[in-house]
Amino acid sequence: MADTISPATPASQLDQLRQMTVVVADTGDLAAIRRLRPQDATTNPSLITAAASHPDNRQLIEQAWQDAAGAMDAEARLNRTIDLLTVQLGVQILELISGRVSTEVDAHLSHDTQATIRKAHELIALYDQYGISPERVLIKMAATWEGIEAARLLEAEGIHCNLTLLFGLHQAQACADAGVTLISPFVGRILDWYKKRDGVDRYPIDDDPGVKSVRAIYHYFKQHQIQTEIMGASFRSKAQVLALAGCDLLTISPALLDELQASHEPVSRVLSTDQAFTPMDRQQLDRNAFGQLHQNDPMSSDLLEGGIAGFIEAREKLVGWLQTNLH
Repeated sequence: MADTISPATPASQLDQLRQMTVVVADTGDLAAIRRLRPQDATTNPSLITAAASHPDNRQLIEQAWQDAAGAMDAEARLNRTIDLLTVQLGVQILELISGRVSTEVDAHLSHDTQATIRKAHELIALYDQYGISPERVLIKMAATWEGIEAARLLEAEGIHCNLTLLFGLHQAQACADAGVTLISPFVGRILDWYKKRDGVDRYPIDDDPGVKSVRAIYHYFKQHQIQTEIMGASFRSKAQVLALAGCDLLTISPALLDELQASHEPVSRVLSTDQAFTPMDRQQLDRNAFGQLHQNDPMSSDLLEGGIAGFIEAREKLVGWLQTNLH
């Protein structure tokens, strides 16, 4: 069932993984993207903040600030600057990759369907000004019920979405019902939550709660022929990455990409549509059913709201940096 690249093959683990999975760079670092050659790239507020504070991006930031000068007030100008900076960074990333870039909606809007849709339209319009087709952009938003509903409506318009901060099968099921393009289940944050709850330092890789969560989503989607792509995210170790070899996509930090590039050990496919799956009934979730499942899953509910708060905090740090450095 498993296919293994011959140990005699000089290919790195990263190149072997690329034969099974689309590799995505979880970074806004243009130098790292240029060096590691991912097919896709994904960013989040923390990565945008890191990119903004890099000296090489000073001119980009100054230009975004000037371009936003027509905004009505100081707060609007800051928000417009962040949107411009985010899109301009996305455009630069797209010059280096052949695939798509994920661009995130302000996390403050995570529980507001209509505001999320409006912001998605603004971001797509900005990309269009740079000649970027919507096919090369994934609008990224938290997998709240409201975010999933926004994605359902955006997908119907032809705007493709990446639902992030996804921790539970119920979130994945709702995204499948909504016909979203891609979901990003978070492996490492699930592991962190269970380690804290259980008071343990580690789990055997096949018992890793984050790995098991993504494998369950993969099995559910493939046995029901759901077209939504699965992109494992938030990895804590190379072992977690390799435990999901064969997943549709994996978004990986530069540090772990470098580890994979440096190793030439054989990589085995773990996930495949040829596997015999444990039968799982297809569930159609309405708002009430989703809410009940979410309430009964303390891991998912804790991590979703904590993740939104973290993204908001990262955005506020960016706002503070812009206020200090731009006049």
